[in-house]
Amino acid sequence: MAQTGGSWEVELQGQFSGISATSFEVKQSGQLGYTHGSSHTGLIDLSDEVFILILRRLDPTSLLRLGRTCRTLFRVCSCNSLWTRHFQTSFGVRFATASCSMSAKSAFRLIFMWRTLFRNLHCNRSLQEELFAEVPLPPHKYWIQWLVLEETVPLPSVELPCADIERLWGIEKAVLNCQVQDKVDEEGTVLKFEWKKLYSLALESHGSIAKVFHHVLNRQQSNDHCELEAMFGQYTQYRFQWLFTYWLFRQPVPFDRQLRAIYLQWQNPCAQKVAGWGGTSCDVRYLASLHHITTDFWRGMLARGDETVGIQTLENYFSMCKSLLAWILGRDWGRLKRQKVYKDTLDGVYLLLGREMQEAVVGHERFWQVAKVQMARVCTLEETAVNYVNWKMIETLPYYKLYMVSGNAVYLGHVQAFLRRKRLVHYWISMNENAWVRQLLPGDLYTLLEFDTKISQGSLHGDSMPAQLSRLVWLYLHSGQQLYLEAVKGVVLQCAQASLGHFCNLSSGSLLAVQPH
Repeated sequence: MAQTGGSWEVELQGQFSGISATSFEVKQSGQLGYTHGSSHTGLIDLSDEVFILILRRLDPTSLLRLGRTCRTLFRVCSCNSLWTRHFQTSFGVRFATASCSMSAKSAFRLIFMWRTLFRNLHCNRSLQEELFAEVPLPPHKYWIQWLVLEETVPLPSVELPCADIERLWGIEKAVLNCQVQDKVDEEGTVLKFEWKKLYSLALESHGSIAKVFHHVLNRQQSNDHCELEAMFGQYTQYRFQWLFTYWLFRQPVPFDRQLRAIYLQWQNPCAQKVAGWGGTSCDVRYLASLHHITTDFWRGMLARGDETVGIQTLENYFSMCKSLLAWILGRDWGRLKRQKVYKDTLDGVYLLLGREMQEAVVGHERFWQVAKVQMARVCTLEETAVNYVNWKMIETLPYYKLYMVSGNAVYLGHVQAFLRRKRLVHYWISMNENAWVRQLLPGDLYTLLEFDTKISQGSLHGDSMPAQLSRLVWLYLHSGQQLYLEAVKGVVLQCAQASLGHFCNLSSGSLLAVQPH
């Protein structure tokens, strides 16, 4: 590969010269167990040109992961040439190795941690305590030095001695005297600035934002960054929970009421758990479990773990819920039908868009487009079921969800056949000639033959008579084979005859008891 593209190729080529020697020595000692001619060629066996192309295309996270695999790759993946490019791409600032005593990788790491924490300051209580705890006094100098890198800072004006301002941010005293003479106190040492003004003064004094970055990094080199690293680790672990809590409870008052109403609409939540909405006693994890999408965000499963895009997806989803709710409430339907149409439509939206939401943001229009299709399918299923009882019965059928996802009429036909077979069982037990059976059949068996119940999975197991009859009914309803219907009739008649025999024995015993001796 030609080296005319810049110094980064030269530095990488120098690192690769060390790789070749290391690889040769390791292979000679037999530690790797393969040779260049074997079929188990490793990454470091690639040509330098191909390896450089791979490294250039890696994002910072992938580069760090690759560097953790072995000492050789750690050395290569730590090259200033690679991290200088990432530094400029991520922060918009050129990194000059000559003017910064810190390596590009270390500088990138510190700035990235600081920027990530600062941009999520609104939901990060730990960092808020560090920056606001000493108001009206300034926060600790470690944090105050980072803050000058940010143009907009949500903190009160900073008051510091002139010497501290010079030392922390490298602002020349002449610039300070020229700009803030009217703000110097009686002793002429303590200065007060708005943060945006301080940022402008630092920029004017250094001449460029890159030099401001370099000055701060040089000053931070000798500091202990354990607290910053601990805060970043804590944020990485809990960021989705923090952001979800902030988004759910820190909205403007009108929108907060609206969001709460939509969020809890027809969810039948535990009153005790939501009574303290927004308070310390509120179970936020429980609230997240009420919707599939909020559950996914809580687990970091939306938009490939991008919390900002994930929050945007939540906003678009509940915006769609608002439109859907307004449409449903405008229909002349009963409460039960409104509730089921709403919930089944949302379930259908999730079935269709679940994977799409895991990859990227889904807009309101896309949500609403899918919701209208799903709502039409839900209404078709409701018309097929005829009444609410049947509708609740068929919601557990696999064909129900398959029709919701695909809209294929074949699956709707399977649902119709299921209901038709259930109706045949009901008609049989309701025939006049079976009146004696209805009188003698135990109540728990009779309800299985009615058209107002669904068979739970738990009731299919066991040797009891209800379990045996449940299995036979379940097999007939799902398969449609006539032999199972005949078996159902046989079991029912057998149970009724057994009950009749039992009553006859009781009657005979009673008559014998009242006969005179």
